[in-house]
Amino acid sequence: MTTLALAGDVMLGRLANDVVKTMPPARPWGNLLPLMARADARLVNLECAITRHLKPWTRTEKVFHFRADPGVVEVLRAARIDAVSLANNHVLDYNETGLLDTLQHLDHAGIAHAGAGHDLDEACRPALIDAGGCQVALIAITDNEPEFAATAERPGTRYLPVSPASLSAIETQVQAARAAGAELVVLSNHWGPNMVERPPPHFRDFARAAIDLGVDLYFGHSAHLCQGVEIHHGKPILYDTGDFIDDYAVDSWLRNDWSFLFLVTFDAGRLRRLDLIPATLGLAEVRRAQEPDRSAICQRMQTLSTEFGTEFSNLDGRLCWEADDTP
Repeated sequence: MTTLALAGDVMLGRLANDVVKTMPPARPWGNLLPLMARADARLVNLECAITRHLKPWTRTEKVFHFRADPGVVEVLRAARIDAVSLANNHVLDYNETGLLDTLQHLDHAGIAHAGAGHDLDEACRPALIDAGGCQVALIAITDNEPEFAATAERPGTRYLPVSPASLSAIETQVQAARAAGAELVVLSNHWGPNMVERPPPHFRDFARAAIDLGVDLYFGHSAHLCQGVEIHHGKPILYDTGDFIDDYAVDSWLRNDWSFLFLVTFDAGRLRRLDLIPATLGLAEVRRAQEPDRSAICQRMQTLSTEFGTEFSNLDGRLCWEADDTP
């Protein structure tokens, strides 16, 4: 059995950068840390540049720029984060220098990364990690900020529009991951607009097609809200895993401070179990949800997932799905 712990956007810049300096590095993960530690590997979307470079991106209009000091790497190390997605709309907030600094700091800390690089070839390259003896590949793409796209000569992100025309590129990257020895392939996609509860139909078609091309786990994020979960041909699609650590203002109706830690268990490449641990977010800190938030968070996810035909059981304050072994 191999269990992967996945969380959505981890943004350690801006106010979060200031707050985590005053905390022990483990504190931002709150009382979810022991559950993360029991997994065989931990994957998140890192949504900030880790750099001392202070010149923000100005080549195109951009409202928010997220920068964290190099010391925040210790927060990632405290949670034993194995790999991060860098394919998103903030990793070049401080230009190519900020991205290259981020790569250097992650490499120095021994944290694998995918979805951005010194050039397009590196941005396309899977991050390979050992998850309790199982080789897992993380591929990362984004449809955000086309101006951030890597080229053969320029650092940047792995930019891919959500379109059938992009699927051949996904297939090529999956094949490369398999050739490198991956037993499980995770596709991270930072896609779509903010504050949306449901993926549009063409996102659903794209995710299902990626599964059909050999992806074992679709890992979506960007909406700042957890969207429903679908099981397609026995493989999980996490359309959006929400936020996890940040300093964002809270929408009192949509509740972007409600989230989950996603625990995904495979056995010999087959999905066996999903456990969703409800969580609430404070300033630069996440914790297991307590009542009445816990029930409300679970109810929303159950409603959204039922629309995809996924039925969760509510067990001891967590949502659980198990594979049916009936022949």
